[in-house]
Amino acid sequence: MSRIGKMPVNLPAGTTVQIDGNVVKVKGRYGELSQVVDPAIKITVEGNQVTFTRPNDNPRYRSLHGLYRALVHNMVVGVSEKFTIKQEFVGVGYRVVAQGKLITMSVGYSHDIQIMLPAEVDAETPQVRKGENPVLILTSIDKQLVGQVAAKIRSFRRPEPYKGKGIKFAGEQLRRKAGKTASAK
Repeated sequence: MSRIGKMPVNLPAGTTVQIDGNVVKVKGRYGELSQVVDPAIKITVEGNQVTFTRPNDNPRYRSLHGLYRALVHNMVVGVSEKFTIKQEFVGVGYRVVAQGKLITMSVGYSHDIQIMLPAEVDAETPQVRKGENPVLILTSIDKQLVGQVAAKIRSFRRPEPYKGKGIKFAGEQLRRKAGKTASAK
């Protein structure tokens, strides 16, 4: 049995789950999200817990059981707390500025890169002290969307293994390589 799928999802205060056919709608203090669920997976709301059951132990249903439980759990956490991703811009002259939904990045190319954020994602660039790396903080109620936007931003300049320059997630451990060494003659 799926260990993830059999765990119930606890609803925090102020969060409601509504099931309409095979569509699950979760509403909380930060917004509302909906997810289409496979009709074979049965969802029940009992008090402040949401439980998931599958029809049999078919491998397809076993995988969907845990998948939809995880998706609904992420929706519940998102509408009650929001998801936050923090990225650091490591490199000489690397900068990032967020103005509303427009992010302007200077990451070593001949031109600045501008990216427009989706309506559901918010960005902020707090002031950092001299000598610290610029930071971009992305927040959203949708975990998948904020992760996709963060991955797109990171793809403009991935961290390289020699000096560690690039756009990295805060707290990310990079595998560093030793550079060339001078030959002894």
